[in-house]
Amino acid sequence: MIQYILESIAFQLLFLVFYDFYLKKETFFQWNRLYLLGTFVLSLVLPWVKIEAFMQQVPQTFASYPEYLWKLQNEAVVAQVQESSGWNITWQEGILYGGMLVALLLFGLKIRQLYLLRRSGEKVTYPSFTQIIITNSNIAFSFFTSIFIGDKVLKMKHDTIIAHELVHIKQGHTYDLLFFEFMRVVGWFNPLVYVYQNRISELHEFIADAQVSKEHQSEHYEQLLAQVFQTEHISFINQFFTKSLIKKRIVMLQKSKSKKVWQLKYLLLVPMVLGMLLYTSCEMEPKLDDKDTIDSTSLKSSQNFAFAEVEEVPIFPGCEDADDRRACFNEKIQKHISKNFNYPQAAQDANIEGRVNTMFMISSEGTIENIKMRGPDKLLEDEVERIIKRLPQMTPGKHLGKAVNVPFSIPVVFKLDYLSSSEFSFSEVDEVPIFPGCEDVDDKRACFNEKIQKHISKNFNYPKAAIDANIEGRVSSMFMISSEGTIENIKMRGPDKLLEDEVERIIKRLPQMTPGKQSGKAVNVPFSIPVQFKLQ
Repeated sequence: MIQYILESIAFQLLFLVFYDFYLKKETFFQWNRLYLLGTFVLSLVLPWVKIEAFMQQVPQTFASYPEYLWKLQNEAVVAQVQESSGWNITWQEGILYGGMLVALLLFGLKIRQLYLLRRSGEKVTYPSFTQIIITNSNIAFSFFTSIFIGDKVLKMKHDTIIAHELVHIKQGHTYDLLFFEFMRVVGWFNPLVYVYQNRISELHEFIADAQVSKEHQSEHYEQLLAQVFQTEHISFINQFFTKSLIKKRIVMLQKSKSKKVWQLKYLLLVPMVLGMLLYTSCEMEPKLDDKDTIDSTSLKSSQNFAFAEVEEVPIFPGCEDADDRRACFNEKIQKHISKNFNYPQAAQDANIEGRVNTMFMISSEGTIENIKMRGPDKLLEDEVERIIKRLPQMTPGKHLGKAVNVPFSIPVVFKLDYLSSSEFSFSEVDEVPIFPGCEDVDDKRACFNEKIQKHISKNFNYPKAAIDANIEGRVSSMFMISSEGTIENIKMRGPDKLLEDEVERIIKRLPQMTPGKQSGKAVNVPFSIPVQFKLQ
């Protein structure tokens, strides 16, 4: 996401520089309006676009670790699914959402300011607009189909002002400004949004001035513009009197119309966009460099030393005064992983678990570099990489008194464990749930297994669609026998949904049971059983 934001801002900067240097002084006002709106939208879309024809691999050199280092495993960190105690957001996300909230509140205050003006003013309705007269005021601006105008302005010749504001209304300039106002809420941290809004606001005035000057004497209009009036500081309204714009508007009114040939400048946008597409379509290609490859020999002869062999291990923040810094390092990194761990929801939904071996380098500057993973799924690998990237700056390891690179490996075990304090596995619970018919049996555990096998065999029906499609295989089923004896939370993993649905149908037909007990108290008991589908 950070890369996307940076790319969008970079594209916006390029578009604005091109506009200010080549287009801003031209009188192609409608073209410039389309340019500003279009390029801003393009800057949001381009980072996501990857054109197949433009795709090329950009070599990225990295160092690979020798096989024996992967086997020097430290104690594994077992990461299990835990119930979230509340919202889990990072401080960066907190700042982002906090800024958006403040921007939204400011927007709300501006809307309230408009509402109060509208409520306090005298309304006069015309076919194409509503005029709102504000008492004891010199203001003049439009918002959607409303024209707010001070009573002091009405005392002078104001036909040109009304005509000017009607241009804003007819061309829907309010929509442009509200679009950028919304972008200011979402991207409050981006200064270029404010620049874009300022540029589009200028253009709106130039467009309206050019339109009105065709019907009214320009000398009188310029004289009217030269007056200084009070203004409302609302960023998404089209104000007639804006002190900072008056001089620019007079200059534009006096400026000769640009020659049509200069419209060819807009064609320069094509190579600029193509260059951006070329950039966004590039991908990093890992490339091994013999000079940077870490092997057994280089570890002993160069500036790289294994964690188990280096004389002074890297110092994890907080271990400076520890007697055994090696043990402290291991303890701190275990705590770091546990604290920052977040089991990916997609991995939970897909029942993905397993061991991810991770290897990274603590450089001679104390930074974390060259993170590598081996695991059962990319979802788990990405989570481990995210955690390792959040490791703090460290004091580098030393060998013979000199700072060196120290590779370090640690396994992280992802384990799906849904048992709470009121849940006990079938093999551990004191008294297993009692299947109907097993009440008087000595070995209720064996009887339960036998009865459930018979239930499955009795109710089993191979799906016709699965037979026709030649689908077979093993479906692993997991369900909960609740503390009330009901069957709940049925989960399946199998080769096809047809087979999973059949197993679910069978499990749902299990009878009410006497719940299992732990220390004399009824508890939830998860139970798993595989069902094999085999075509004869």
